[in-house]
Amino acid sequence: MKLAILGAGMIVKDFLTITENLPQISLQTIFGVEQDLDTMRHLQEKYGINSVSINIDECLQNENIDTVYVALPNHLHYSFAKKALEAGKNVICEKPFTLLLNQAEELHKIANEKNLIILEAITNQYLSNNQKIKECIKDLGDLKIVECNYSQYSSRYDDFKSGKVLPAFDAKKGGGALMDINIYNIHFVLGLFGLPKSVKYLANIENNIDTSGFLLLDYGDFKVNCVGAKDSSSEIRSTIQGTKGYIQIEGPTNSIQEYTRYVNNKGEEHLNYNKHPHRMYEEFIEFEKIISEKNFVEANLRMEHSKQVLNVVELALKDAGIKLG
Repeated sequence: MKLAILGAGMIVKDFLTITENLPQISLQTIFGVEQDLDTMRHLQEKYGINSVSINIDECLQNENIDTVYVALPNHLHYSFAKKALEAGKNVICEKPFTLLLNQAEELHKIANEKNLIILEAITNQYLSNNQKIKECIKDLGDLKIVECNYSQYSSRYDDFKSGKVLPAFDAKKGGGALMDINIYNIHFVLGLFGLPKSVKYLANIENNIDTSGFLLLDYGDFKVNCVGAKDSSSEIRSTIQGTKGYIQIEGPTNSIQEYTRYVNNKGEEHLNYNKHPHRMYEEFIEFEKIISEKNFVEANLRMEHSKQVLNVVELALKDAGIKLG
């Protein structure tokens, strides 16, 4: 994979720390705004990126690039992913994939028409622990309750309370607790169980944006509560409860670093099948494989999942009276 990275923020800096473990990925260029030039040049030197760009059209004309990783702010995902597809590049786009479901559907359509791969970078769907949990849910008997709590006081919340609205709390830029932090829980739950029968979002709303809330998903025989908060903190934990046992994940659903399984009074097992300590490693291994093999069947399955998540997000935000974009 010959990769162009769009963005120079925290997620990019985090991703670059594992690139030495990804020899099949060649870092061709990093693109960003002029204000980030010094940062990008530092990253170029530190990680051996071939070039730096502040012109997106010139960047996408580079014939040495076959794939673009869109790691820009949420509200820019759609437009830059579209530019990359129109330039004939495969696309990996950070979560949330787009702000609106119809944007995701359009990008998927363009990719298929151009015989290109498009994928959402959503870590938990590629982790080995996630797959193992999916395989052993049947051992829990009849499911009853699933609860995922990802609550983390935002360093930007104090600014927001004082009137300074940064993207993390800006509805026009895809901010809010549901889109920024609870969306990991949604991906996790829908990856295990598919679409729910109904969606209800009980949100704490300040200045037209959700700072925290309960997302209630009804699956008929069992119920799910996804908690996401940027205005308060709690122990970060997820639990899947059935009549014969439970699975408990300590820590956020974006990393699933380890989990505990308890079935039929046999005692607790503490398990970890992840192939690397960094949460982004396994997804990029799989991205490279899907793109190099042109595995459109797998890519389309992954995109259908991403669109289901956006469907739930739209229902939730509508229920809470929040309009993004």
